[in-house]
Amino acid sequence: MWQSFIQQIIRSEYKALARAISLVENEADGYMQLLQALPSSQTPVIGITGPPGAGKSTLVDALIGEMVRLGKKVGVVCVDPSSPFNLGALLGDRIRMNEWYNHPNVFIRSLATRGSLGGLHPKIIEVTDLMKAAGFDYIIVETVGVGQSEVEIAGLADTTVVVVVPEAGDEVQTMKAGVMEIADVFVVNKADRPEADTFVKNLRLMLAPSFNKQHHIEIVKTIAAEKKGIDELWAAIQRHAITAQQQERKLFLLTEKLYHLIQQKRMNDISKQRLLEMIAMEYKTPGFNLYNLLKGF
Repeated sequence: MWQSFIQQIIRSEYKALARAISLVENEADGYMQLLQALPSSQTPVIGITGPPGAGKSTLVDALIGEMVRLGKKVGVVCVDPSSPFNLGALLGDRIRMNEWYNHPNVFIRSLATRGSLGGLHPKIIEVTDLMKAAGFDYIIVETVGVGQSEVEIAGLADTTVVVVVPEAGDEVQTMKAGVMEIADVFVVNKADRPEADTFVKNLRLMLAPSFNKQHHIEIVKTIAAEKKGIDELWAAIQRHAITAQQQERKLFLLTEKLYHLIQQKRMNDISKQRLLEMIAMEYKTPGFNLYNLLKGF
């Protein structure tokens, strides 16, 4: 049933890819059969994460430009915060990438978090795998930037780029136990600002004794708005790609992905509305205890 549809995706027919993403996103009938029929793909996934205001979207825009200049085909997934009312994308900052929407070698899809706490979309794994089947040389996933919980990107991306800004000194200390552990490459964006060099020096000192990493974590200074330092960032990503192909890391990534898929499947029949109705009923009874409600699950 899905074979002709998948062939269209493999031929990089973007309309078919966009439709397939919508089918998966909305869990349309047969979407799992579509996913199960996808061919295997080794397309590298680059995760771009970091705190809000660090310039992630501007950096992604500049990185797309560098890849296109080198003749690469790029698929981009941008995850925006979602409206608490309709769960649609809240921010329209994809206008920063409007140069690429009609480019034949670039496909951009915006997704809302839909309430997901990890800064990603609930179906981000499936959407990424669909895009990997579409013949792109690289997939870029940009997260919302919600703090420590966005370490989820480490289970999805072959290379995780963490973007920070020079005045984020205190924030980096806050992130140290979480986001800093998952960085493969650090980008200090807006590096023309005062104290940028001091910030980079302090960041190196923080990384030096930390986390027993098998590989060296590179730190790249950029001014994304002026497209400065983007070639150095691309070179750093390429260097990391060599270590990212190691079997041990690949198995870790696949394990993380399967864990999230199983977690998602087992939670599929859990409805917040049903929980709300259950709590509303039980709350009226004397001696209400939330933990007693777990017996029904």
